[in-house]
Amino acid sequence: MELLIDSITKALELICNLDRETYQILWLSLKISTIAILASSIVGITTALYISSKEFRFKNTLITFINTGMAMPPVLVGLFITILLWRNGILGKLDLLYTPAAIIIAQIILATPIILGISLSAFQGFSEKFKLQMLGLGASRLQLYLIMIRELKLPILSAIMAGFGGIISEVGASMMVGGNIKGYTRVLTTAIVTETGKGNFDFALAYGIVLLLLSFSINMILTKIQQSSISRHE
Repeated sequence: MELLIDSITKALELICNLDRETYQILWLSLKISTIAILASSIVGITTALYISSKEFRFKNTLITFINTGMAMPPVLVGLFITILLWRNGILGKLDLLYTPAAIIIAQIILATPIILGISLSAFQGFSEKFKLQMLGLGASRLQLYLIMIRELKLPILSAIMAGFGGIISEVGASMMVGGNIKGYTRVLTTAIVTETGKGNFDFALAYGIVLLLLSFSINMILTKIQQSSISRHE
């Protein structure tokens, strides 16, 4: 209990004293995950729209792969990206390994199946009669898709929150492809691992509390948008 109290005190000190290293780690974590979730949302939602509106062979098999990807182990993604970006890898010439860009790529791969899978379920449950009615009234495919996104924004926002929660808290892929370089690729989760390895449990728990506060703040914003949509429909 004393260790927990000391950690909370340490977290408040790190935030209130404008600790440069803490804010650098916090800002990098937020920047990387924000870029990743924006890219994942665009890819995931548009792909979900396309799959839900088309009939083709092996569609069920593809959906099975998507659903499997929702539970993809971060360390496996980290290994895959590391192999691709390694010096002798296919993308080795890009020199992206152990950079923030590599972490962003890994987080996009982790978040996209989550957003895609949840959004796809929402789009597949959309009324076919309503779609035909909109098209019959002269709506274009693009207009129909925009209407669907607007009507299904509650589950879509839930998908984005789930995706963000999955990447902001992952450590395996970030550690493997980012290298946990101090002042360059160290994010909150890898900082927690580092401080724990050093035996600095107060700092580790402090960074954990900062991570929880960051995650809570982002989800509070998304939840407010989500719940305001419910209020307008009532």
